[in-house]
Amino acid sequence: MPNPWFETVAEAHRRAKKRLPSSVYGAIVGGAQEGLTLADNKKAFGELGFAPKVADLYADRAQATSIMGQPISLPVLISPTGIQGVNPDGEVAVARASANRGTVMSLSSFASRTVEDVVDANPQTFMQLYWCGSRENMVTRMERAKAAGVGGAILTLDWSFSDGRDWGSPVIPEKVDFKTILKHGPDALRHPRWLLEFLKVKQIPDLTTPNMALPGQDPPTFFGAYWEWMQTPPPSWDDVAWLVAEWDGPIMLKGIIRIDDAKRAVAAGVTAISVSNHGGNNLDCTPASIRALGPIADAVGGEIEVVLDGGIRRGSDVVKALAFGARAVMIGRAGLWGLAANGQAGVENVLDLLRSEIDSALLGLGKASIHELGRPDIVIPTGFELALGRPE
Repeated sequence: MPNPWFETVAEAHRRAKKRLPSSVYGAIVGGAQEGLTLADNKKAFGELGFAPKVADLYADRAQATSIMGQPISLPVLISPTGIQGVNPDGEVAVARASANRGTVMSLSSFASRTVEDVVDANPQTFMQLYWCGSRENMVTRMERAKAAGVGGAILTLDWSFSDGRDWGSPVIPEKVDFKTILKHGPDALRHPRWLLEFLKVKQIPDLTTPNMALPGQDPPTFFGAYWEWMQTPPPSWDDVAWLVAEWDGPIMLKGIIRIDDAKRAVAAGVTAISVSNHGGNNLDCTPASIRALGPIADAVGGEIEVVLDGGIRRGSDVVKALAFGARAVMIGRAGLWGLAANGQAGVENVLDLLRSEIDSALLGLGKASIHELGRPDIVIPTGFELALGRPE
């Protein structure tokens, strides 16, 4: 048996690609249209540099912080991503891993496991919400999440239903039935280790969304829930303020890329914002989120918490985001690749790598804590920071 431990997130990615059927792998790689934003999310971090020190360094470095009232042992939390059927335990495995590493699990509305099961695995869970359906249905879903004991909510608004990929979109079935098994069986058989994981527990990948179910109804399929979302008129800022008031607890607005939107989010009463472009799955040609982070943090960081989501692959990426003013970062694909490569242990492996790499960067920069980081610690090319939507 090969060593299940991997030494970089890139290796987790390679193993995930090798292990998963092509349609499953394609679904978690993502990226809209030409994939320019997807590529820039990663490329932008490589444009930033460090100027390390060699003496008067600290033997002990601290990474603990908090987000929306939740203490976390490192400035990394799990970003909400949809159906995680790359592993039989799905979101529960990710929840256990994040709990074991002392950080927050964010659960997608389109998850394959229930909010009750996930909170049981990690009490530090945030529930993601979409502006989807009637206000009455939204309240029903929020009340369920609160009853389950989640610690906060994440309202995701950065989605324009862009479709089409230049390299082809994966074929995602409506449900797994006999016809689907016949069609996709050959691809699954070419990946026996992945298939065996499901056969061991006598389970097939679940493509329903149990957290979108309303009382007395069966969980809708992924595409059923997606259709409801697509048919819902997009919200106004008054709608956002209504939802924030209805939730009446810690809440993050995810998808901010403009300063004027960040200021409107503050006015709407959110606790935190995530500077994000939906991992490159939204409107292609949107700049990398790290390029917009600094000006947004400068504008509103004194009023609300700011996190960064998009392109995080190494602990050094985390440190660069913190230097621009982020309180923490969120990881999506990196965690999914760990899950696909080695289940719960793979997600823990990813978090351990990030923690170790953050520590190495703090040592090299001569910092005793992540809270000491700032722009002077990074080499920023001219024109790198983009103040998008700056109010006149």
